[in-house]
Amino acid sequence: MAYDDLRAFLQELDTNGQLLHITDEVAPEPDLAAAANAAGRIGEGAPALYFDNVTGFTDARIALNVHGSWRNHALALGLPADTPLREQVEEFARRWDAFPVAPERRSDAPWSQNTLQGDDVDLFKVLPLFRLNDGDGGFYLDKAAVVSRDPEDPGNFGKQNVGVYRIEVIAADRLAVQPVPAHDVALHLRRAEERGEDLPIAITLGNDPVISIVAGMPMAYDQSEYEMAGALRGAPAPIATAPLTGFDVPWGSEVVIEGVIKGRERQIEGPFGEFTGHYSGGRRMPVIRVDRISYRTDPVFESLYLGMPTTEIDYLVGPNTCVPLLKQLRAEFPEVQAVNAMSTHGLLLVISTAKRYGGFAKAVAMRAMTTPHGLGYAKTVIVVDEDVDPFDLPQVMWALSTKVNPAGDIVNLPNLSVMELDPGSQPPGITNKLIIDATTPVAPDDRGHFSTPVKDLPETKEWIGRLQRLIAAR
Repeated sequence: MAYDDLRAFLQELDTNGQLLHITDEVAPEPDLAAAANAAGRIGEGAPALYFDNVTGFTDARIALNVHGSWRNHALALGLPADTPLREQVEEFARRWDAFPVAPERRSDAPWSQNTLQGDDVDLFKVLPLFRLNDGDGGFYLDKAAVVSRDPEDPGNFGKQNVGVYRIEVIAADRLAVQPVPAHDVALHLRRAEERGEDLPIAITLGNDPVISIVAGMPMAYDQSEYEMAGALRGAPAPIATAPLTGFDVPWGSEVVIEGVIKGRERQIEGPFGEFTGHYSGGRRMPVIRVDRISYRTDPVFESLYLGMPTTEIDYLVGPNTCVPLLKQLRAEFPEVQAVNAMSTHGLLLVISTAKRYGGFAKAVAMRAMTTPHGLGYAKTVIVVDEDVDPFDLPQVMWALSTKVNPAGDIVNLPNLSVMELDPGSQPPGITNKLIIDATTPVAPDDRGHFSTPVKDLPETKEWIGRLQRLIAAR
């Protein structure tokens, strides 16, 4: 099932028992963020949370933890809620092969119902803002899709980027944005500043669930997120034309904010409790001038709590990081079986692969570090044999405990790039990276004395299904 807007998805979550409507009056701080934080602590079936009785706000509608469980993630992809994680990743990879699916342009977008522009622009009139962690430096828009274009090739649809970046509200008509250097919007901004120009952008809030997924995917520079959304939805993604910038934005968004990133203007942004589980501190970041706000009547404000895992962001960006890395690696190394990039945005990867010859696993790991995503992440790469499931952590720990000889299986690569938010980098943005080869040596590597391994009995797979059916029928 394809959802054209956030509201349709919330209704589907409700139908499946995955939306908890909290009717009690709650305080914006700390209750909203604390509730979303708690959702990440109650298990993988946690529901989305919906609040419409918030002290100090009139008619606020706030949705949290929308993607915050594997049940919700499955429903976002139109799968049964009980679809196991590994099957979700495999289905994600299968749908990737349908890329590209051209979007469908529509008129009468619901976000065009109301407008503030010029001197009337006031973010506080539209958005019920609240802090996510008590050490945050201000209010954040942390689940928005930011649309920008390459100023040197603005007509290229594939180079129009749709990405998720942290955005701090610093005034009624001003925002500060953190464009991670490895991401496309940073390249767009650099090119605009080299031309002495501001960078026009559109920011969309309250998007359909697949747009939120693709906006966090590490895709190639000229691959369209809208065309990928169509592949994942199994139907063209509906888009509309933003009135001020002319950019392509999701048709079903709750709020569309248009303006420019001011060229060569910076302001302190932060601190912010990040997905790394640490505050990132304050830094001088680019400033956005807001020129127009378009919004649905009574918009739903969607936000995302993040901090020490597990939180919603770990569900949102897990499979959509695994699959691009898998596809990019397989294009050169078809031996690669699976990639687990679930840990902290892929700062740690576990890759399962067959080997052509001795040393092959290390080559696969080094290639993972030089993919578009790996350049800014992929700090530690563990490589396991093809018969080890990288999503089964006990199996991974078995491989680490029995296959690794630090004398030859540990590779420490100094002074490589990583995102500045990595709290272990020193200076920020520079780190050593680590490869752990937990595969069985193959010729000409004759180290170790690995005897014939114990394999699952041929009947085991059949019995797994049989036991699951018996348990479900109790």
